[in-house]
Amino acid sequence: MLEIKNLKASINNKDILKGLNLKIQSGEVHAIMGPNGSGKSTLANVLSGKNGYEVTGELNYKGENIKDIPIEERAQKGIFLAFQYPLEIPGVNTNNFLKTSLNSVRKAKGEKEIDTISFLKLVKEKASELGIDEKILSRQLNVGFSGGEKKKNEILQMKILNPYLAILDETDSGLDIDALKTIANGVNSSRDKEKSFLIITHYQRLLDYIKPDHVHVLSDGKIIKSGKHDLAKQLEKTGYKKIQ
Repeated sequence: MLEIKNLKASINNKDILKGLNLKIQSGEVHAIMGPNGSGKSTLANVLSGKNGYEVTGELNYKGENIKDIPIEERAQKGIFLAFQYPLEIPGVNTNNFLKTSLNSVRKAKGEKEIDTISFLKLVKEKASELGIDEKILSRQLNVGFSGGEKKKNEILQMKILNPYLAILDETDSGLDIDALKTIANGVNSSRDKEKSFLIITHYQRLLDYIKPDHVHVLSDGKIIKSGKHDLAKQLEKTGYKKIQ
């Protein structure tokens, strides 16, 4: 699904990723953990195609090096990023945003655009699965939403777009236990042999609900240790200093 080779990334002449290597097979869930400033969010941004970074190395996604492919095309190819701080977009209706995003992906695949009735049926079904109040779907995108509502809305987008690779950038940050369970349910119910997830988090608590196949420790722009789920529990007890 994804193979990263010697990935380096800098911004404003500051080196952040310094030769990162990672391989994610189809159907796998990987977790990236690490202290502040280790490069976790930069990794998420670079994978999604965010502008502003000087990037070298290889980003092979489904057999194609996507390093120079713009963010919109990456999304159309099935890469999804759930932001740490979801943006508010005044004047843009949530339902319209979701429908436009879905049709953009469908069009890129050569599929027919979804009609309004079929879309509303789909979004109602996915919102119900996540326990999301349908009323927020008629509101402006993330405007006036609580932190938990914004994060749930991100997971709803993921469920509707049905990406091959979903990257969750500290989506558990600031969530209460109910919202955390909703996020975990959204991921767990989407897991199958054709989809992969990269979960970026500071804390082990999200990984109590989403059991990753592999856990990696990112420090100073490189992965310095990898292991199974029990590595996350070890980090919770000892912190990162004993790993470095």
